[in-house]
Amino acid sequence: MSMAGNLRKVTGLSKVGGLRKVARLTRRRPRVDLSHPARSPLGSSVVNCVTYRDGVRVPESGDLVDVVQKVRKRGAGFVWLGLHEPTDQEFAGIAELFALHPLAVEDAVEAHQRPKLERYDETLFAVFKTVCYVEHEELTATSEVVNTGEIMVFVGRDFVITVRHGRHGSLGPLREELESSPEQLAKGPAAVLHAIADHVVDDYLSVTDSVQEDIDQVETDVFAPDGARTDPGRIYQLKRELLELKRAVVPLSRPLEELATRPIRVVEPEIQAYFRDVSDHLLRAKEHIAAFDELLNSILQAHLAQVTVAQNEDMRKITAWAAIVAIPTMVCGLYGMNFDYMPELRWTYGYPLVIGVISVACVALYRGFRRNGWL
Repeated sequence: MSMAGNLRKVTGLSKVGGLRKVARLTRRRPRVDLSHPARSPLGSSVVNCVTYRDGVRVPESGDLVDVVQKVRKRGAGFVWLGLHEPTDQEFAGIAELFALHPLAVEDAVEAHQRPKLERYDETLFAVFKTVCYVEHEELTATSEVVNTGEIMVFVGRDFVITVRHGRHGSLGPLREELESSPEQLAKGPAAVLHAIADHVVDDYLSVTDSVQEDIDQVETDVFAPDGARTDPGRIYQLKRELLELKRAVVPLSRPLEELATRPIRVVEPEIQAYFRDVSDHLLRAKEHIAAFDELLNSILQAHLAQVTVAQNEDMRKITAWAAIVAIPTMVCGLYGMNFDYMPELRWTYGYPLVIGVISVACVALYRGFRRNGWL
């Protein structure tokens, strides 16, 4: 019987005795591969549960309690338990088994936390914001560009518990990648924490590359000949999505700095060098976001300037035509006052002369406005 299969009932009880009882009742269930699905096919929040020793996956029989006791008795190896959006009831038994702090458990279940790092006795609790780029054919004022989720990680001497929230950010491929490098996985639970942090930060860089393509497209549209007609809602939407990305990236700086520089019981000094590398990658992502924010501000100001110039252009055209129309209006208004004694009123060529004067004046104004760029 697989340990993951037994664990489906473990997440529903809060007493260790109940854990053993349920595990015995479920021994006849068929093995289910829970490595990659977001949630178990059987409806549990358990994604996977594996024991590692010397960097190699070790098949274990029995329930989670037995496996944890064996690992602790041997004093070697660790258990990696993966969960996806567990409820309070599902997480209660696990919290009791691994002696997790209630505040950390509450954060892991409720989610919507800022990236942070907290220490509770022998347990380290880390929160990472995951991001993914939402593909779209055309950027609009309502397009979703960045989607966020969360990964909470509990790290102890002999266990790693990952709690994932959101539809993206699966750790299945990361687990396989780690298993292909036993020498790295053999460094213990801290190596898993580093791999998760590195995976999350690499996603930040990937998303910033994709966001840059959207910004480049908006910039091209704004500075096109008809750029004044560009929808400013697209620029505001990019700024909103960039703010969402910024909330995920910027607060992670301090937790990574602590992991890279401060002594922590469950993080070996050898692993801290790897966290410094992740911190450097995070700094690149922060620089990209800051540059994008300034660039979008410049694009928005340029767009507003273009709109203002276009409006001034329209007003000049309207003013020029109004000046041209004013000449015939004035002349016709004078000769429409119905006085008996007016100059050239009885002259045979008076009408053609007035029409000629009006035409010449209008043409002269038109050519003058054209020469000055008003028309």
